[in-house]
Amino acid sequence: MPDELERSTMRVVSARLIPFLMVCYFLSYLDRTNISIAALTMNKDLGLTATQFGLGAGLFFIGYFIFEVPSNMIMHRVGARIWIARIMISWGIVAALLAAVQGPVSLYVVRIVLGIAEAGFFPGIILYLTYWFPASYRGRAVGLFMSAVAISTAVGAPIGGLLLGMDGLFGLDGWRWLFILEGVPTVVVGVLVFWLLPSKPADAGWLSTEQRGWLTSRLTAEAQTTSARHHISALGAIVKPRVLALSLIYFATVFGLYGIGFWLPQIIKSSLGISSNLQVSLLTAVPYALGVVAMVTWGRWCDRTGRYAVGTAVPMLIGGATLAASAFLTGLPWLGYAGLCVCTVGVLMSFPGFWGLPGAFLTGAAAAAGIATVNTIGNLSGFVGPYWVGFLKGLLGSDQWGLVSIGVVMVAGAVATVALGNAPRVRTVETRV
Repeated sequence: MPDELERSTMRVVSARLIPFLMVCYFLSYLDRTNISIAALTMNKDLGLTATQFGLGAGLFFIGYFIFEVPSNMIMHRVGARIWIARIMISWGIVAALLAAVQGPVSLYVVRIVLGIAEAGFFPGIILYLTYWFPASYRGRAVGLFMSAVAISTAVGAPIGGLLLGMDGLFGLDGWRWLFILEGVPTVVVGVLVFWLLPSKPADAGWLSTEQRGWLTSRLTAEAQTTSARHHISALGAIVKPRVLALSLIYFATVFGLYGIGFWLPQIIKSSLGISSNLQVSLLTAVPYALGVVAMVTWGRWCDRTGRYAVGTAVPMLIGGATLAASAFLTGLPWLGYAGLCVCTVGVLMSFPGFWGLPGAFLTGAAAAAGIATVNTIGNLSGFVGPYWVGFLKGLLGSDQWGLVSIGVVMVAGAVATVALGNAPRVRTVETRV
């Protein structure tokens, strides 16, 4: 059982860091996915086909892919406070500039630049959490932090629906107002990061001397133990088979997150026959609102049991299988919507368990490189998923087979997670005295 010093320290750390980091990630996910709500009117205004929209949505991840690992290595050297602030300010400016796009080509260019600007934010925060939270606290920390994904859509989708109603104000389309008014707050929060986010426990004036000492010694001891057992360099982490395997599993998870996320409002509007953009945005918010509770609860279960692989695989399996099956319920659109909800919640629930897996064998510079590699390769499916769904929809005139393919990929990811297990085995040698 943790003693009072441990409990008080982790209470203060959680209260000081997690809510602020959630705000940052809320804005991150909002600015990369608000194009899904904007598409309800933007696609018609710009004359975008389903394939062009899918490509534009997914191109974000090309720029993201190229600069992800270098960004995380820079943050490990210069500190989180400076680098996270730089990332947020630059991506907020570019996100607002989406309001200026005039057609598919300009949309493609700005989405790529947005990915470049935001590269390194998410793996940087995952790495940052390892600087503050001992291993037994990371599942719940990641669960709380990543619940901002669900909150972002649960809150952001209805807000986006309302912003679309500003159509014509000062001569601007509603979707252009959406990009402007959701991009500017990111710049403001980015400036606050520079002043409010300490890079490491030794810099935290809000911890007592005893709390700083306990946390620093606990984290140092864990890092030394992990390093002694696995001996992985930064370069070794990038090419390590287990890191690459985790990257493919994360690819399957993110395939579901963005394959559904970018298309969900349009699927709801067409399959349920709803004309009101506000109603569509509210229905889009439902599975993400459920996901907030599910992520936090599931993250605590993962920490309590230590079964991070199972905590990743089970929700992926249930979500993927349900989505694939519900895609055939074309005559029962509300059951199909329920399947989309189950899959979305399943994807979100898998994240706390998944991000407990790299910390079992990576630390220091190896963790910076390894986590960035996993996120980089995994997020390529952020490009593949939306484009693939759009391509199949344009080819076949239906969302059905795009949803089936998402479900199949998620089930395959669940099976791979179980096969990989919780942590690499370490051969130990008994020493006799």
